[in-house]
Amino acid sequence: MASLQDQLLKAGLTTKQKARQANTSQRKSNKQKRSGVSKDESLQEQVKQDLAKAQKEKLAKDTALNEEKKQQLANKEKMLRIQQILEHHQIKNVAGETEYNYTFNNKIKKLFVNAVTHRALVNGRLAVCGLTEQSYLVTAETAAKVATLDASVILVQNDKVESESIEADDPYADYQIPDDMMW
Repeated sequence: MASLQDQLLKAGLTTKQKARQANTSQRKSNKQKRSGVSKDESLQEQVKQDLAKAQKEKLAKDTALNEEKKQQLANKEKMLRIQQILEHHQIKNVAGETEYNYTFNNKIKKLFVNAVTHRALVNGRLAVCGLTEQSYLVTAETAAKVATLDASVILVQNDKVESESIEADDPYADYQIPDDMMW
C-alpha cells in the first residue's frame, strides 16, 4: 500500500506543481497585458520601424537645412562679387555743379556731377548702381555685367543715343539745346 500511497502523493504533488506553474504563468501574462508589454516580437519590429522613420525625417531635415545654408552662402558670395566689381570700376572725381536726380530705396537722391558726366548719364554711356545704401557711378559695360548677376542693383541706365554727331543739313546745328533747359 505504501507504494500506492507514494504514487498518489507523487501524483498529487506533481498535479499541485503543475497547477502552481500554470497559475504563475497566467499571472505573468496578466501583468504583461496590464503593463502593455507584448510577448511577441512585433514590438521590436515596431521600434525598428519608428527608428527608421525618425532617421529618414532627420535626414530630410538635415538636407533641407544644408540646402538653405548653401543658398545663403551663394547669395552672400554673389553680393560680395557685385560689390567688388562696383568698387573696382566706379568712376570718381566727377563732382560738379550739375544736379542729377535718381531714386534709391524709394528715396530721391541727388548726384552733383560735371557737365560731361551729366551728358554721359543722359545718353546712356554711364549708369548709376546702388548697393547697401551706397551709390556707384560706372560705365554702361560694367552695369551690363552687374545686371547679369543681379538686375535690381542697377538704379539708372538710360538707353543709348544713337549718335551725337550733327547732321550736315541741319539748319539749327549751331544752336544746341541744353539738357537742363527749363521752359
